[in-house]
Amino acid sequence: MVREVEELRKKTDAELLEEVSEIKTELRSLRTKIEAGGRVENPMRLRNLRRSLARALTILQERRVGSEAARRK
Repeated sequence: MVREVEELRKKTDAELLEEVSEIKTELRSLRTKIEAGGRVENPMRLRNLRRSLARALTILQERRVGSEAARRK
């Protein structure tokens, strides 16, 4: 997990937004398979994707808040 966070922090905002988009697409696909009654190869993948999405969005939010605080000073 720590490695994943470090890797995400190294990425630019544009790369993070692209990653968020990819994760959302994969989540949508997995949820569709589950709702259709199909078997999912790795059920934990859904949980891991949700957590990865949250991490990426958190880093983006931290950057936005940090840049706003810098402007206020």
